[in-house]
Amino acid sequence: MQRDGERLEGKVAIVTGAGSRGEVMGIGQATAILFARQGASVLVVDKDEQNADRTLSQIEEEGGRGSRFVADVTHSGACRRMVEAAVSRYGGLHILFNNAGITDRKTVVDVAEASWDRVVEVNLKGTMLSCKFAIPTMIRSGGGSIVNISSIDGMRTGWRPNVPYAAAKGGVMAMTQNMAVHHGRDNIRVNSIAPGQLWGSFVGPIPATSRDLRRRANPVGTEGTVWDVAWAGVFLASEEARWISGVVLPVDGGAVAATPLSMFHHLQEG
Repeated sequence: MQRDGERLEGKVAIVTGAGSRGEVMGIGQATAILFARQGASVLVVDKDEQNADRTLSQIEEEGGRGSRFVADVTHSGACRRMVEAAVSRYGGLHILFNNAGITDRKTVVDVAEASWDRVVEVNLKGTMLSCKFAIPTMIRSGGGSIVNISSIDGMRTGWRPNVPYAAAKGGVMAMTQNMAVHHGRDNIRVNSIAPGQLWGSFVGPIPATSRDLRRRANPVGTEGTVWDVAWAGVFLASEEARWISGVVLPVDGGAVAATPLSMFHHLQEG
């Protein structure tokens, strides 16, 4: 069995948006794989059955423990059944990794009302509903860790217009801090990871020149990957982070620490 360690040994985890979209890996897929490698039993949740199965196949090929659950997290019934599935299959719930999300690259002037509603529904409402049904079960399981995926676009304006996404992710950050306070005495830690302009399936096809520009725009000067976010997820889900709650952790190569002028000379490279 391929194992990286035992940091999540004996834990039961739900990862939403964990399906594989193809050759380029996504955050949910990488996280589900790493959770399993660290000893967790993983419920691989995605609204697309085939995508979920591809992620699950990799977990099983490596000897990990997991199963697939098809759900649209914008529906309360689906989120309730998702949590029930984790309990019935593995006996409890200790980790919830909320990754399911979509975007619409529009300004506030250009965005259609229906698209705004859908982006907020998936990113913000979906996270809320997953937590709504997971938290009581996590309490009965003795507590645990919730990790919500937000974005540095919820802190700073992104490199493309995406107002609906940015607003929803800003809401995820606010909800994260509220839940950390409300459920700390329940032995539940709640944190958020804010990925930067890394490379993953959610980026979509972009020219090599654009990828290079994104790389040069962060202080570290290297291109981030979904594994960088997944490893941060492992840490926040583990007992190593037992006294960390209510934080928003940028995984962005230092991008939010920089200003355009501070990176000017690097942007002139090449």
